Amino acid sequence: MKDVKSQASRNVTPGRQGGLNAEIQSRIGHQLRAMYDDVVRQGVPERFAELIRKLDATEAAHQVSADEQEDGRD
Repeated sequence: MKDVKSQASRNVTPGRQGGLNAEIQSRIGHQLRAMYDDVVRQGVPERFAELIRKLDATEAAHQVSADEQEDGRD
């Protein structure tokens, strides 16, 4: 473990904090955007959309029930 840390410290340029330069960050950003754009274009499968609708309906029903209990309209 100590060996790995000492090797890593040798690879750091003196007077400079670790990290990626702007060009590398930009390239990574472009690649990530391209990858995520493909995912977004695929859309949400209908089975997931239906599940989300059911969860939203259940949550709304629980909220109405909680509101009624707070108002004493049990």
